[in-house]
Amino acid sequence: MINIQKNYRWVILAAGFLVLFFGSGSRFAFGLVLKPMSDELGWSRSTLTLGITAFMLVSAVSLPVVGRLVDRHSLRVIMGVGAVVGALGLLLMGQVREPWQLFVVYGIVYAVGNAGISNPAVGVMISRWFDRRRGIAVSAAVSGGAIGQLVIIGLLAAFLATLGWRTAFTALGIISMAVLAPVVFFAVRSHPDNLPSPDSEQHGLEADEKDTDYSAGIVADLSLQPGTILRSRQLVLLLFIYAICGFQDFFVATHVVAFAQDQGLGTVLAGNLLAWMGLMGLVGVLLSGVLADAFGAKNPTLLCFLLRVVIFAFILFFQDTVAVAVFALLYGFTFLVTAPLTVVFAGVIFGQSRLGLVAGSISMVHQVSGGLGALAGALIFDQWGSYDRGFMVLLVMSLVAIPVTLMVRERALLQRVA
Repeated sequence: MINIQKNYRWVILAAGFLVLFFGSGSRFAFGLVLKPMSDELGWSRSTLTLGITAFMLVSAVSLPVVGRLVDRHSLRVIMGVGAVVGALGLLLMGQVREPWQLFVVYGIVYAVGNAGISNPAVGVMISRWFDRRRGIAVSAAVSGGAIGQLVIIGLLAAFLATLGWRTAFTALGIISMAVLAPVVFFAVRSHPDNLPSPDSEQHGLEADEKDTDYSAGIVADLSLQPGTILRSRQLVLLLFIYAICGFQDFFVATHVVAFAQDQGLGTVLAGNLLAWMGLMGLVGVLLSGVLADAFGAKNPTLLCFLLRVVIFAFILFFQDTVAVAVFALLYGFTFLVTAPLTVVFAGVIFGQSRLGLVAGSISMVHQVSGGLGALAGALIFDQWGSYDRGFMVLLVMSLVAIPVTLMVRERALLQRVA
C-alpha cells in the first residue's frame, strides 16, 4: 500500500501540473486580446478591465469557500466541478456582445470555475501527498501555469489575427472541457488514504509506516481555531505582502501586451512577450521551490521584491523595443515566485489541517488586489495616455513590501500561543 501511495503521488503531481497548465494559461488570454476586443467592440480599456476586476473579486470571494470545502470534502468533486464551470465560461466568452454579458460570463461564471482549479486547491492537494520536499513539489505543479502561459498564449498570439478573439475563447473552452475535466475526475484523489487497497493491507499498516509528519501535524493543528488564525499578526503580514504582489502581477499581466503595442511593437511580438513571461516564470517558480525547501519561504519572497524594485525603476527610464522586452522577461521571472510559497507559509506557520482556509484567504486578498491593479492600469492609461504613473506606484509598493517581508516569522503559531 505504501509503495502504491508513493508511486501515485507522481500521478497527483502530473494532474496538478495539467490543471494549472490549462487553468492559468487560459486565464492570461484576456491580456492578449485586450486591444483587439477594445477595437472590435468599441469599448474603452477601463470598461474591459472592469470585467477582469469582476473576475478577480468574485474568484477572491470564492477562494476561501473553496479552501474550506477542500479541507472537509472531496478534492476531486470540487476541482472537477470547477473545471467544467470554467470551461463553460470560456465557451460563452466567444458570444459576448454587451458589457453586462462580459461581467456575467467572465466575471461570475468563469471566476467561480477558475477558483475551483486555482493554485490554492492544487497546492493543498500536492501538500497532502508530498511530506518531503513540499516546496519543490508545489513549485513543479505551479510551473504548469508558467508553461501553460508560454504554450497557450504563444499559440494564440501566432494565430490570433487569423482566428479572432471569439474563436480563441471558444477553442480554449472546448479543449478545457474535453481534456481538463476528465483529467481531474479520473486522476485526482484527496488523500493518500483514498487509494483503493485490499482490506488486509489497510489493517496490516503499522502506525510507524504511515505519514507520521502529516498525521502529527493534523492532530496538533486541531487546537488552532480559525479565529486564532484570522487574528494573528503573521496572517496580517502575509495578507499585506500578497496584496502588493497581486496588485503588481495583474497590473503587468493585463496591460503588458497593450503597453508593448503602444511602444510600437507588432501584434505578434507583443503577444509573445506575455508567452515568454511564462517561460521566465517557469525558471522563477522552480528556483522559488528549491530556495523555500533550503532556506524557508521568506527569502525567495524578499528576493522577488528586491528584483521588482530594479525592474520598475528600469522601465520608467527605458521604453524602447529592447527595454520593453527586457522588462517583460525580468518581470516574468518574478511573476510566479510567491505562488507556491502560499501553502509553504501556511503549512509552516498555521499547520496542515487549516491549509485550505489559510491558503484560500491569502489567495482571496491576492485576487482582490489583483483586480484593483488591473483596473488601476486601465484608469491610469485612459486618464494620461501612459502607464508611467502606474509603474511609479508599483516601484513604491515594492519598496514597502521589503521591510514587511522581513517582519514575517516562519515558526509554528502554536509555539507562540501555547
